[in-house]
Amino acid sequence: MRGARGLRQLLARPGIVVAPGAYDAVSARLVERAGFEAVYIGSYATAAARLGLPDAGLVSLREMVDHAATVVGAVEGIPVVADAEHGFGGATTVWRTVQEFERAGVAGVHLEDHEFGKHLPVRGRVLSKAAMAEKVRAAVEARRDPDFVVIARTDAGWLEGGGGLEDAVDRLAAYAAAGADLVFPAGVPSSAIATVRDRLPAPVCAVDSPGSTVARDEACGVKLVLYYALTLYAAYRAVRDTLAEFRAGGDAGALQAARLVGEPEFDEFIGFGRIQALARRHGLA
Repeated sequence: MRGARGLRQLLARPGIVVAPGAYDAVSARLVERAGFEAVYIGSYATAAARLGLPDAGLVSLREMVDHAATVVGAVEGIPVVADAEHGFGGATTVWRTVQEFERAGVAGVHLEDHEFGKHLPVRGRVLSKAAMAEKVRAAVEARRDPDFVVIARTDAGWLEGGGGLEDAVDRLAAYAAAGADLVFPAGVPSSAIATVRDRLPAPVCAVDSPGSTVARDEACGVKLVLYYALTLYAAYRAVRDTLAEFRAGGDAGALQAARLVGEPEFDEFIGFGRIQALARRHGLA
């Protein structure tokens, strides 16, 4: 089921929910076609695919919401989880942030307490626990649909300048008390999450960690796992290698069997048949 209700139903069921990350509409549809029950769109993939830039706080609210909307529009029966960064401002700005993502059809968002230094080799900065708890409260109050899922993320557990795992646990308890539906100890491997899972008062969201598997994450107590760069990295490698081979040989036909799909298959995937059927129905063909 699409939307917030669909995500709520998935989270209420036993077992882990796996949400591969999409980077655009095509990859989102492929996630659904592959049989996954949810899809994720994060700032890492959005910055790369939409802007050709690193995920270093450069994506605006409008860019992030618009990109998420294309992902929502590309799938038919699964919910979309989106990255709302740090809310793009203070607690009052978070109201607009949440409502813009809701308007885009997103099922839920994660909000982070990371203020500066994202993915950069510098000493990072996290918001105070009290200020972030206010943002979480604002997000919960701002949602129009009570099923819309608010995930509170802390980067204190991994960031240089953060307080480590104990600080992350303390923060996530405060964020859950402020109304977060899930808590997200970013950068903390599932093996470490397992050691503190019984101290976290809400279901746990996590990203895939090196050496882990879906089964291992589930055993460690993770409820929702986001594979934020899976399709992005796959596409980058495939396109890079295809272009290098084409540049070397100059024969696109020679790439067909190993690297390309035929036009009929892609036309079916992208929906030409549906448009042709609509044209016939309305007397245009």
